[in-house]
Amino acid sequence: MWLFFVFVAVPIIEIALFIQIGGWLGLLPTLLIVVITAALGTHLVRSQAIATFGSLRESLETLQNPTEPLAEGAMILFAGALLLTPGFFTDAVGFLLLTPWFRGHLYNYMRSKIQVRKTQFRTEHQQSQYRYSKKDRGPIIIEGEYHDENRNSNKRDD
Repeated sequence: MWLFFVFVAVPIIEIALFIQIGGWLGLLPTLLIVVITAALGTHLVRSQAIATFGSLRESLETLQNPTEPLAEGAMILFAGALLLTPGFFTDAVGFLLLTPWFRGHLYNYMRSKIQVRKTQFRTEHQQSQYRYSKKDRGPIIIEGEYHDENRNSNKRDD
């Protein structure tokens, strides 16, 4: 039900803000503000996404929990979508999501509402232990034929 409310309320808020700000500033300045915020938002999203994906890569390489960089990346992606959507309310929420302080508080709030039951990391060596079929717990056998290319090429050289 709350999702329905969001899809109805946001366009109504945007239309009201366009009418109010457009009546106060005029048509061209209002449209110019929308274009400038989209361009500025795109630049900010790109720079913050590069930094966030760097920290995600670092957490994956060190086998640390990548939840926070993944959540930040999702919030930055959502902020980019909001900033590219024409409107003042969506721009305000998008710029708010681009502030690290707000993302940190939002992440902590979401983390308190979501319970993670299991996080597991495996190295390549550990994954090779699990190459058995679940049905019979025997090794997976792949039948096939092969032809030794080197043996035939050596015969031609003789």
